[in-house]
Amino acid sequence: MSGNGGFELAGAGVVVTGAGHGIGEALARRFAAAGARVVVNDLDAKAAEAVAEEIGAGALPGDAADPDGVEALITGARAALGEIDLYCANAGTAVGGSEQAADADWERSWQVNVMSHVRASRMLTGPWLERGRGHWISTVSAAGLLTMLDAAPYAVTKHAALAFAEWLAVTYQHRGITVQALCPQGVRTDMLGGTGAAGDLLLRPTAIEPSQVAETVVEALADGRFLILPHPETAQMYQHRATDTDRWLRGLGRVQQQLDATR
Repeated sequence: MSGNGGFELAGAGVVVTGAGHGIGEALARRFAAAGARVVVNDLDAKAAEAVAEEIGAGALPGDAADPDGVEALITGARAALGEIDLYCANAGTAVGGSEQAADADWERSWQVNVMSHVRASRMLTGPWLERGRGHWISTVSAAGLLTMLDAAPYAVTKHAALAFAEWLAVTYQHRGITVQALCPQGVRTDMLGGTGAAGDLLLRPTAIEPSQVAETVVEALADGRFLILPHPETAQMYQHRATDTDRWLRGLGRVQQQLDATR
């Protein structure tokens, strides 16, 4: 529950999407350890159920990006929890490629990385506004603040996810809804393994464990900061991007040339 002292996990009703693996699993485990009543969602039903059983949580597997899936998840979570105090829109998909990526890849990225957030918020904000409190966390990734080479669908839709989180914060913060955006760089998950040469160059050297991300989130819940940055250097990169955009783009362009030279 939210208040002047931050969010109190003990006893809170929490939903984490994409919680069968990776960051979502780490979040679910950490929240449950702090006394939260957790609902674990994942497209991988077996993984969701296994995590839920291990941490004493409920499992509501399904597609958190599909309109019917979102409705089933939130309706089921409310029935189990009474109310959802914290919703972690963590499920995501990392599709690589350029502007030449197939329309289906662009569409799936849009549905999972952006529209899943929009659809969930439609069902959450009304009750939260009536209560005068609610808490939302979007897992955006540093790609939403910066970019990701060789992954246009991912970078573009993560920028959109950040923009939507910003919009939610600006629109509802004065009415009791706290919105935060989780923006890690490399995290040692299956998703990192699919980032290819760009990931090897940009992400792997500073990659951290999902449990470290979860600890940073718990710390951020205490003060409600908008940007949750498990990699502190992300803030400096974001500042450089904003204050000298041309220099920033030239620097990344040189990295892109390195990647091109390896092909």
